[in-house]
Amino acid sequence: MAYKSDIQIAQETPMENIRKIAEKAGIDEKYLELYGNYKAKVDFALLKDNAEKPDGKLILVTAISPTPAGEGKTTVTVGLSDGLQKIGKNVMVALREPSLGPVFGVKGGAAGGGYAQVVPMEDINLHFTGDMHAIGAANNLLAAMVDNHIYQGNALGLDPRKITWRRCVDMNDRQLRFVVDGLGGKANGTPREDGYDITVASEIMAILCLAKGPADLKQKLASIIVGYTYDDKPVTAGQLNAQGAMAALLKDALKPNLVQTLEHTPAFVHGGPFANIAHGCNSILATRTARKLADYVVTEAGFGGDLGAEKFLDIKCRMAEMHPDAVVVVATIRALKHHGGVAKADLTKENLAALEKGLPNLLQHVDNMKNVYGLPVVVAINAFVTDSKAELDLVEQRCRELGVRVALTEVWEKGGEGGKLLAEEVVRLCEEETPQFRFSYEDDLSIAEKIEAVATKVYRADGVDFLPVAQKQLAQLEALGFSRMPVCIAKTQYSFSDDPTKLGAPKGFKITVRNLKVSAGAGFIVALTGEIMTMPGLPKVPAAERIDIDDNGVISGLF
Repeated sequence: MAYKSDIQIAQETPMENIRKIAEKAGIDEKYLELYGNYKAKVDFALLKDNAEKPDGKLILVTAISPTPAGEGKTTVTVGLSDGLQKIGKNVMVALREPSLGPVFGVKGGAAGGGYAQVVPMEDINLHFTGDMHAIGAANNLLAAMVDNHIYQGNALGLDPRKITWRRCVDMNDRQLRFVVDGLGGKANGTPREDGYDITVASEIMAILCLAKGPADLKQKLASIIVGYTYDDKPVTAGQLNAQGAMAALLKDALKPNLVQTLEHTPAFVHGGPFANIAHGCNSILATRTARKLADYVVTEAGFGGDLGAEKFLDIKCRMAEMHPDAVVVVATIRALKHHGGVAKADLTKENLAALEKGLPNLLQHVDNMKNVYGLPVVVAINAFVTDSKAELDLVEQRCRELGVRVALTEVWEKGGEGGKLLAEEVVRLCEEETPQFRFSYEDDLSIAEKIEAVATKVYRADGVDFLPVAQKQLAQLEALGFSRMPVCIAKTQYSFSDDPTKLGAPKGFKITVRNLKVSAGAGFIVALTGEIMTMPGLPKVPAAERIDIDDNGVISGLF
């Protein structure tokens, strides 16, 4: 069979009209706001009108620490949903929206892969329904109002040196990380140091994904801290009277987006915070709505279990008062061998010694889900033709020793048919095992104690070192009354540690926190560790160089 790229497969597979997908999901047409034939927004009233319905089972898909070999977490998430549909279950999938940064940077697309994708793939990866642009506009409106307030007399006494609100753009652009603006004389503003984050790192994105409805959205927007006065008092968006206009810009972006998989399973794709610098989950509204419509809802959290899953469980589940009924941890034999020290060029060769050395990464993620959070777990091995039976048997043996089953998935090649084994195991977990869910820390701990709990329990670090600036910020945030908030640790995705070169399951390290800030609107404390940045840069050969469009409007190069 000739190789086909993800975008070729997506373009060659007929889609059903979104009205038909909505009908399949049990969504009356009165709740739909159509964006052409294959996309729709779903009105908030649907969730309100179905409030008395029982919630469907929630399955969280996470993965081992990412490697250049790839793990296929979104692909498995979509394939599992199609697999559940294949075995006769009423199912929906709830995913995040891709950011243009990775689309044009490294990955080239983020809608699944092979025969396990959400479609229309090109739309989802590019402008989609305009949510990202609305978030960027709301973020930058607030930035403009901050600087205008200073220009117009600064009645609130904002110290230009203590403004924490940054501008944003949904593109990897390292040139904008640190800028000086307001130049050109008095008429052009007050000169100050400034900077840009990528849109998905904006607090507005986190707020959109954690808001429970329009009123909650506006309240969260008003609580955003934009900076501090000369005597270190916080100044909020509410004090600038910005929340109403920001909420107006986000009116449609707050509504979940309905699309479909290649096998016509209904899918919500909504919100897109990164999991290494934000909380990494799709919106509460999309997840809650899906659970009222389907008996099984499959969702994913970004990057490995130490990032997206930890934040899904400790932040999203805390705020939404829910928890998963089962967790899927995705791995590939190739990626585990990479964690065992094998170069990318040699990953197709059988190497049991390297696999044994890399397996602790998978086992630690599994152990965290099972024993730190008390959740039923299955390991999904995303199959490649180069995987040997001996390698697969070794993974199964090691997982069995932890009391966890392994399911081989072939969803990239076979779609839902290749996900039936995993689907059956997920159903078994949901029916036979009862979650004993718990957070990795409780609300009444101090901010430092919460960070230390995640570092020691989830990362297995020896402790946390707070740099002098972070120590000062800790004291300030505690004094301002923010200690009951959960923590969102910004950390490299490539390692349990804050050093991306420490692969596998490293021991004997500490986490270094260099900076702390409060996202008072989103409701969490952000701890920046290691060298993590909130504005990525493009690689030497960006994916953008391979993306093109022909005279018929057909896009290529999105992987």
